[in-house]
Amino acid sequence: MNKKDLTQLVMNLKDHDLTVAFAESCTGGSLAAEFSKALGTNGVFLGSMVTYDTIVKQKVLGVKKKTLDLYTAESQQVTNEMVLGLQKLVKADVCIAVTGLLGAGASENPEKPVGTTFVSLLFQDKVEEYRQLFKGSAESMLKQIIDFIFQKLRDTLDRHYQHA
Repeated sequence: MNKKDLTQLVMNLKDHDLTVAFAESCTGGSLAAEFSKALGTNGVFLGSMVTYDTIVKQKVLGVKKKTLDLYTAESQQVTNEMVLGLQKLVKADVCIAVTGLLGAGASENPEKPVGTTFVSLLFQDKVEEYRQLFKGSAESMLKQIIDFIFQKLRDTLDRHYQHA
């Protein structure tokens, strides 16, 4: 998303007195770095927590070890627990969590290849879940993930607040 569109997204959040926060795993802070490039983020963007390792997911966001053991760190179930833990910590109006596989290893398998990403967006006590497969280099996939998340945030706001 270009800076102009991102700034428009931030202004939309600001117009509705909404705050946003992120819990990042595979994006490693890149989501926050990109979001903070927009104009007007002060008062809208509360922050981001990079919870890359499972221990940090557990200790900071309260992800259950049982969930990690059953579903792996790269799963919708873990992403959902991440977003709920984030909301408890920061009380943002919109909380977004992301996990996924940007490289070989971890929980990669034929049903969950590299590029599989899970996003949970919590808004008005409802969690929207997304599982998406991105292709390309790790850098390319990272950009696609960030654009995807910003687009889903924009779509959510559009559904709840009809603009002229």
